[in-house]
Amino acid sequence: MLLNSYLREVFYDFSYFIKRIFFLLILSLVGFTSFAQTTTTSKKYTISGYVREAESSETLIGVSIYNPATKQGTVTNSYGFYSITLQEDTISLIYSYIGYEAQAHKIILNKDINLDISLDFDEALEAVVIVADKDSEPISEQTQMSQVSIPVEQIKDIPALLGEKDVIKALQLLPGVQGGTEGSSGLYVRGGNNDQNLILLDEAPVYNASHLFGFFSVFNGDAIKQVELTKGGFPARYGGRLSSVLDMRLKEGNKNKVSGEGGIGLISSRLLLEAPIVKDKSSLIISGRRTYLDVLTRPFMPQDFTVGYYFYDLNAKFNYDFSRKDKLFVSGYFGRDKFYARDNYSFNNQNESFESGINWGNATTTVRWNHLYNNKLFSNLSLIFSDYQFQIFSEDNYNDENYYLKYTSNIRDYSAKYDWTYYPSPNHTVRFGMQSTLHRFTPSAFVIKEPDFEYDPSKNSRYDVIESALYVEDDWEINDKFRLNGGLRLSNLIDISKKNEDEETKHYFGFEPRLAAAYRLTNTLALKGSYALMNQYIHQLSNTGIGLPTDLWVPSTARVRPQQSQQVAVGIAKDFKETGLTFSVESYYKISKDVIGYKEGANFLLIDDPYSSESFDWQDAITRGKGRSYGLEFLLQKKKGKFTGWVGYTLAKTEQQFDDLNNARWFSPRFDIRHDFSITGSYKFNDKINLSANWVFRTGAPVTMPKNSFNPFTHSPNRGEGGSSFINSVANYGEKNSFRMQNYHRLDIAVQFSKKKKWGTRTWEIGAYNAYSRMNPFFYILNGQNEAGENIDTVQKVALFPIIPSITYNFKF
Repeated sequence: MLLNSYLREVFYDFSYFIKRIFFLLILSLVGFTSFAQTTTTSKKYTISGYVREAESSETLIGVSIYNPATKQGTVTNSYGFYSITLQEDTISLIYSYIGYEAQAHKIILNKDINLDISLDFDEALEAVVIVADKDSEPISEQTQMSQVSIPVEQIKDIPALLGEKDVIKALQLLPGVQGGTEGSSGLYVRGGNNDQNLILLDEAPVYNASHLFGFFSVFNGDAIKQVELTKGGFPARYGGRLSSVLDMRLKEGNKNKVSGEGGIGLISSRLLLEAPIVKDKSSLIISGRRTYLDVLTRPFMPQDFTVGYYFYDLNAKFNYDFSRKDKLFVSGYFGRDKFYARDNYSFNNQNESFESGINWGNATTTVRWNHLYNNKLFSNLSLIFSDYQFQIFSEDNYNDENYYLKYTSNIRDYSAKYDWTYYPSPNHTVRFGMQSTLHRFTPSAFVIKEPDFEYDPSKNSRYDVIESALYVEDDWEINDKFRLNGGLRLSNLIDISKKNEDEETKHYFGFEPRLAAAYRLTNTLALKGSYALMNQYIHQLSNTGIGLPTDLWVPSTARVRPQQSQQVAVGIAKDFKETGLTFSVESYYKISKDVIGYKEGANFLLIDDPYSSESFDWQDAITRGKGRSYGLEFLLQKKKGKFTGWVGYTLAKTEQQFDDLNNARWFSPRFDIRHDFSITGSYKFNDKINLSANWVFRTGAPVTMPKNSFNPFTHSPNRGEGGSSFINSVANYGEKNSFRMQNYHRLDIAVQFSKKKKWGTRTWEIGAYNAYSRMNPFFYILNGQNEAGENIDTVQKVALFPIIPSITYNFKF
């Protein structure tokens, strides 16, 4: 206890110190940059341009541009743009990207130069797995820590449930990331709740990332170009969440020819098409996926009763190059899950029909305009729309009388975002920008129509809030050994909802300093550290903690303060250049406050119940608390060669405390996993056969279980003689989440058989999820049996997935 108290005091003193020096730090960075440019007497010129893939003209992210003579370099940004300013000279620039042939360009640098580059795929390496990777820079040379990117092609090799390749499931195999219950697509990063992850798809937030009640994610890997997860040390350009940022970018489409890919699996099929609209200037990409569970089960349903479920999603992206300086991108995502039941019944000339269902889904649209002001200043303006809706409905027709119920929960965003990137010198990359978002929340809304009753939907609660932010950050290479990324984010929330006269209109302001530093001990070994303060102005109310669609999104109000977290992390990063291995060790300590949750017994169906005589606001159903987590993470990763994959291990502890839960004592939340170990690997024998597997082990999750049960109706100590015949056991619960589930482990395997055809490549994939059929617990139930006049309570494990084989046919042309 004394140690914990001391650590908290040190942590707060450190954050206080950081806040006070941060303005001086930013001013120093800007002043140094200006001074360095104005005092130098040598002439400098700038080389800038875009780097693309030669075959498709798709821009490449993270291409390394390097000047060996001065050991200066840069990388392309998220739109494939680069800028580097060097002394006047005859120089040689090397453009390199994993999986592509490197190019060297000799340049007489006596003026500013625009140089666009097209890289060819390295055919000589086709027999060896070489994966395009954002992190072309060795990790020992990067300032940022707690950031992991997984190449999309590597994600496609990872074995998956029913053959459905899944970005979220791949991320769950990384250290510091938990996935909730068996098979779910939730993300719990470094002790944070599921709602504390900012999930971005082409800059648009996605509020529910799961299909099939959490077993699959909504992201189609065929359409995704980049996947990057940041677990801590967040750059200032990101904000609004406490635990992580998952930044994904869609492909732009082939500008030279028509191409595509797809697959047919056991429960779903998918197809992607991309084609040029105007060659070398414009392209369009469309991808879609749909399950056919409803079609497969329909023949087994009785004629008068039907139960079905399906999901579908659609991605589309259009881009147009007006000129070298102006580019337009329009992208969108639309997905839905539908679960329904229909019944038609006739008896004694009385007809009844009944239909009910649950629907939920996301829709996003992003319009982006890239503008190049000059060869050092790049900008991107984004207009973003995001909508998430959950709906339960029921309609009953009995003897021409209609009964109708609809419950909805919704969050809708309208955002404007403007970002600039300035390249004053090879040692500095300065980013700054602003964003404003109108959040419209409808936590719960009922529509009810009955013969004698109709509920007025105008009584539904709605909240409109505006969340805004300004930021600046500078990635500064001070010398060959020391690099620094310092930044500051100022955030704000204004409640513009229509209020009652007695309610207060609330404004919140957030000051969020960020700092990351790296010191190179050797050419391949670096010591790193980071600090970040984050504010989160929106919340998710959850009964389950596994990201089901019944979870409600709500804003900060006068009664509900924003969540806040502070995180410090230190670690080392090592490159093994000869073998292509990278190794990192990180330790972190994170505290959070004003986390919210349901009070005991409360749930989303109680909120704004139209049948209730009293109004029950969602704010009456919640309790506020705090959390703390700390851990140690190891990651050994290999991204190129015949064998690729990683080994990850996490040792961590997470605790939460709420005044109205567990007698105000600290407890372990459902996602507190002490040990988490995973091995993921893929071996390419040749260009025809690829074998992949992953093995996962983690200690049991904490859950709340009854300690025992008793029968309050029994009035005799001898239940067999004279006792009450009315048996109704009542459970006696102990502390919250004081019971640990059984340890979890499983093995997934898959083998891919590829063959080149005249029209392209076809691949058969055969796999097995949970290959040795480990019956891992999904939840537990308490069984009470009466034996010899005594109640005997036994705990029974309920498992969900035995071994599940799969076969998938994939094609690409």
